[in-house]
Amino acid sequence: MAEITYYSKEGLEKLKEELHFLKTQGRAQIAKAIAEARDKGDLSENAEYDAAKEAQGHHESKIAKLENTLANARLIDESKLDTSKVLALSIVKIKNTRNGATMTYQLVSETEADLKSGKISVKSPIAQGLLGKSVGDKAEIAVPAGKMEFEVLEISR
Repeated sequence: MAEITYYSKEGLEKLKEELHFLKTQGRAQIAKAIAEARDKGDLSENAEYDAAKEAQGHHESKIAKLENTLANARLIDESKLDTSKVLALSIVKIKNTRNGATMTYQLVSETEADLKSGKISVKSPIAQGLLGKSVGDKAEIAVPAGKMEFEVLEISR
């Protein structure tokens, strides 16, 4: 059985838009490339045709994967989420207890994760260590650089 993934409204819309693009404009571009390659003559020795057909296979695989992701996607109603503990879509302000550095992250699905904008995957080690914690709780988290301890300062949506 496929894994259910939770998304924010924006994240789900982004996936739907990407799928629509791939099914419409993406397929049209590939069909055009195949037609152009076919027009160049003998298909048995036409490297362009082979490359275009291979690109078509990759493209259709990507569409199938996105359709599967969307079929198992669930929208989270952020208005009903508990802000007393860290959950998916929580915005969490944490403090590294060793050096005092504070960071703010939003826990999102893997496909929405973008560290530059402060969004980390709920499957990342830091998010896994924070899930279920409340304000004031400390979490010791094993990261690639070793063990780190964080204190939860704030939880919001």
